[in-house]
Amino acid sequence: MTELSKLEIWFAAGSQHLYGDSVLKTVDGRVREIAQALAHSPEIPVRIVPKPVLASAEAIRELCADASRDDRCIGLLLWMHTFSPAQMWIAGLNALDKPFAHLHTQFHRRLPWATLDMDFMNLNQSAHGDREFGFLTARMGLARKVIAGFWQDSDVIAEIAAWSRAAAGWREARRLRVARFGDNMRNVAVTEGDKVEARMRLGFAVEGYGVGDLAARIAQVGGADVDRLVAEYDDLYEVAPSLRAGGERRSALREAAKIELGLQAFLAEGGFQAFTDTFEDLHGLVQLPGVAVQRLMASGYGFGAEGDWKTAALVRIMKLMSAGLSGGVSFMEDYTYDLTPPGQVLGAHMLEVCPSIAAAKPSLEIHPLAIGGKADPVRLVFTARSGPAVTASLVDLGHRFRLLVNEVDATAPPEPLPRLPVARALWTPRPSLKVAAGAWIYAGGSHHTAFAPALTAQHLADFAEIAGIECVIIDGATHLAGFQQALRWNEAYYSRRCR
Repeated sequence: MTELSKLEIWFAAGSQHLYGDSVLKTVDGRVREIAQALAHSPEIPVRIVPKPVLASAEAIRELCADASRDDRCIGLLLWMHTFSPAQMWIAGLNALDKPFAHLHTQFHRRLPWATLDMDFMNLNQSAHGDREFGFLTARMGLARKVIAGFWQDSDVIAEIAAWSRAAAGWREARRLRVARFGDNMRNVAVTEGDKVEARMRLGFAVEGYGVGDLAARIAQVGGADVDRLVAEYDDLYEVAPSLRAGGERRSALREAAKIELGLQAFLAEGGFQAFTDTFEDLHGLVQLPGVAVQRLMASGYGFGAEGDWKTAALVRIMKLMSAGLSGGVSFMEDYTYDLTPPGQVLGAHMLEVCPSIAAAKPSLEIHPLAIGGKADPVRLVFTARSGPAVTASLVDLGHRFRLLVNEVDATAPPEPLPRLPVARALWTPRPSLKVAAGAWIYAGGSHHTAFAPALTAQHLADFAEIAGIECVIIDGATHLAGFQQALRWNEAYYSRRCR
């Protein structure tokens, strides 16, 4: 996975030569001081790189061109310390191929009332300059994040941190490759979509392969490599007796390890960061990949079941965005409900839930699977940890994409689940199951989601803004009537915008 610490956000202040060299020198020093403070914040996962003061259209255009070319740069953080006539920014912003955030701040928190004079006012006039810049970016219709407040305050730093993760996610989306083994689950609608439009709007590519191609790569895996991986399983998990050395199902564990090694090699050799499969297309595979998918997700790969390439891409992007944060991100499916008010969702899948969300050490087990027509698959079994999380679905509405997000609270099951041999998560949707489920269905959300204790709705809203797609959030304040009205407004807005 890309190390976020190697990525950069360039921080620059706008000004003009009207104020003289002394003022520009002061602004330059303050940019460097703020950049250094932000760079040392443990919340911000990327490098904050100060840039020289931008006092002319030529300097602005050059910075935007350099940022667009530099692969390390994932976006710009811009601040109008003084008054920067905004027409100077038009050519540069038109050429910019990276997202930007507008930091509306001031170097000093408090005004020096006793010594306040016009020199101070002219130097510290972001209240003036940032509004000029804000008008221009609104007039140009540019997607951007506006972060207002004192630069040392925790809420401002948190917003910069969240936006930086979203910018890193956008960089990942534009280079992401998804391997689709087999096709979509037959006749299912929500897991399909327009792969050409996805590449145009979001950047990622979906490339199809026959399952036989994967089976051929699995067949090349050597016995010594299988031995090594099986020993790793023995060390890391609570292995069921039948799968232990000398157990009657040990050969099934070795087959699962062989599938993992072959799948990992196929993805690595092809430069893929996400993948899908489907239990309806398992030609040449002895068992449906279970522990292989779970462990590959834990190492950073995105995954979607039944050919769901949109969720596979979303899981990968969210994993990249959450790097260094605790909680994990997993492929998930809303499976069944407990309708006792306020209502809960039991999320799971047949096999493929990522152990990055596990509350305790997973157990490695083998159980029959009634579908797929293959040998019993090996899987990791565990329950997700408790705490706040989000579930997210990337929806293809035909003429645009919608990112649907629900804030939820995961909890431990109230009773043991001795007869449910799969990984699972239990959560209460905000504001309640009744409202959240209704809103989710009105918005066209999938039963497949990315489940993320590591991220918040703010991370995903920032990503959607950068990507230029609709984001709809279901949270504790959601009311169905207002939610439905917002969907109608969005339909009008995005239908016009996406022409």
